[in-house]
Amino acid sequence: MTAYTLIQLVYNLANFYNFLVLVYCLMTWFPLKEGGLAADIFMALDRICGPWLNLFRRIIPPMGGVDFSPVVAIIALQLVVRLLVNVLVGIL
Repeated sequence: MTAYTLIQLVYNLANFYNFLVLVYCLMTWFPLKEGGLAADIFMALDRICGPWLNLFRRIIPPMGGVDFSPVVAIIALQLVVRLLVNVLVGIL
């Protein structure tokens, strides 16, 4: 595996996770029927995205009923990816 391939993999995984967080946030705006397919998808996304978002929900409380933790979580993930890529470039 070349360095470029590894860096592309890191970027692609981060972008996919950002997409999952975005879909999770959009799904919270709509009422979901218990036992439906959308509710099952939401529960799966909650298990995937929830732990990362909960890190920021502890620090940033909702303001006026709006949860800004996903925005901060996406920005933090992008910073971690940039740091990781810089480390990989330095090592490889």
